[in-house]
Amino acid sequence: MLIIGIDPGISGSICFLQDGIVKDVVEMPTMAEGKKNKKQVNSSQIFNEISERIKKIDQRNIKVVIEQVSAMPGQGVTSMFNFGQSFGVLKGICSAMSLPVYYVRPAKWKKYFNLINSEKDASRTRAIEIFPYFSAQLSRKKDCNKADAILISSYFFETYKKEE
Repeated sequence: MLIIGIDPGISGSICFLQDGIVKDVVEMPTMAEGKKNKKQVNSSQIFNEISERIKKIDQRNIKVVIEQVSAMPGQGVTSMFNFGQSFGVLKGICSAMSLPVYYVRPAKWKKYFNLINSEKDASRTRAIEIFPYFSAQLSRKKDCNKADAILISSYFFETYKKEE
């Protein structure tokens, strides 16, 4: 089974986990928009990244897991709108590709990996512990979003099987 775990948002990532093995993780494709060159997700590139990796896989063996995000206290209106827009783009792309989408709340996958009330970088450490062969791709502090996508995928892989 191929699980596509997605940490949504401009600085998010997309993980491709096949049969419990991390095959690839890509940073969220973005592009500049408008006069101020604000970043936004590049929906056509997201489509291409996913399409390229699933073309030889039976669609019945693909699951997409997106972190279920919501408004957070203290975030600006514009910031939250852009975040929601990115989330909607991801839902739309997966729907258009006829891929089954599941959602997981951050608290749920973080509790599973014992990351509640921990530093943002703790997810990177945990992902390296679980997938040491992938540590070279998680060497920078800013790779915590890649680690989040990996852990979201891994959480689904480990818990989905138990529910079947």
